[in-house]
Amino acid sequence: MSDFEFIEDLEELSSAEEFLEYFEIEFDPKVVMVNRLHIMQRYHDYLQKMEKAGNLPAEEAALKDAYQQMLGQAYQDFVESDAITEKVFKVFRMHEPQTTFVPLDQLLGS
Repeated sequence: MSDFEFIEDLEELSSAEEFLEYFEIEFDPKVVMVNRLHIMQRYHDYLQKMEKAGNLPAEEAALKDAYQQMLGQAYQDFVESDAITEKVFKVFRMHEPQTTFVPLDQLLGS
């Protein structure tokens, strides 16, 4: 059981629109319609990065503000850019040039 009421509220949300409405973030439905999965994945990535860095606030109000800020940033990323440019999912990075390291001794030994 969570100590924070808003974490319990989040568990009830199921769509990008519900998250944006819950955090009172104004949004363009067309942007969300095209990018909903990308926005939510980016939001998750931001939360995970902040958690790994140990930067999540301990008190509920500050934590809710941090969640709201990260969701707002995730949404804004796709207002200012697009899914292909942002490359949130691995499928968008699969055809990028790959680099391979070959040690000099292997080149000279052949």
